[in-house]
Amino acid sequence: MSIAQKTDNASGKKTTIPAMEQKMIDQGLVDIQKLDPNIQVELKYSTTDNFVGKDVYGDLNRAYLQPEMAKRLVKANALLRKNHPDYTLLVYDAARPNSVQFALWDALDNLKIPAKNKKMYVADPKTGSNHNFGCAVDLTVVDEKGKPLDMGTKYDFFGPLAYPRSEQEMLKKGRLTSQQINNRQILRKAMNQAGFATNTTEWWHFDGMSKAQARTKYGMIK
Repeated sequence: MSIAQKTDNASGKKTTIPAMEQKMIDQGLVDIQKLDPNIQVELKYSTTDNFVGKDVYGDLNRAYLQPEMAKRLVKANALLRKNHPDYTLLVYDAARPNSVQFALWDALDNLKIPAKNKKMYVADPKTGSNHNFGCAVDLTVVDEKGKPLDMGTKYDFFGPLAYPRSEQEMLKKGRLTSQQINNRQILRKAMNQAGFATNTTEWWHFDGMSKAQARTKYGMIK
């Protein structure tokens, strides 16, 4: 992956920045850990632990959001820690270039997802996801040992078991436990109070505004 260079004012040494990261910096997005180092980051698309089964971010390992969204995330983490001092947020995905959106969209074909159902799992790259505008974040909660709370499914799980709207149904069927739903509600409460909206089919995904608003205000990250 191509990289950019910058000079650290403190040391005078040049450091390298992945091109994908530099692109987001140039568009005014901010590194969330520079606002709150307590927030943990593990970009799943910079690993093979995702539904694609491969690294699609390359050298990118830092999470970026629009400044307004980043401030809300800091607020969410503060709210979480106020009610649960041993917990903190762990970010799985944040701003995502549209070029990566195309890769995720195409990967659904390999999973034999019917074309008519693809939008249930990945936003059409032609219109974009809120991630492509830096206005959405995927995340979970970890305990004092850094272990993610049990949310009933892994990140990027496809199906009703991951749907917030289906939690009571899954509870009645014995497929989710009360504790798993409670863990999701801990995350949801902090995020909602900070100004993020819940996604009805992904317990880990939260939007800072509508896609139409994000497109008008910020434009797409290419």
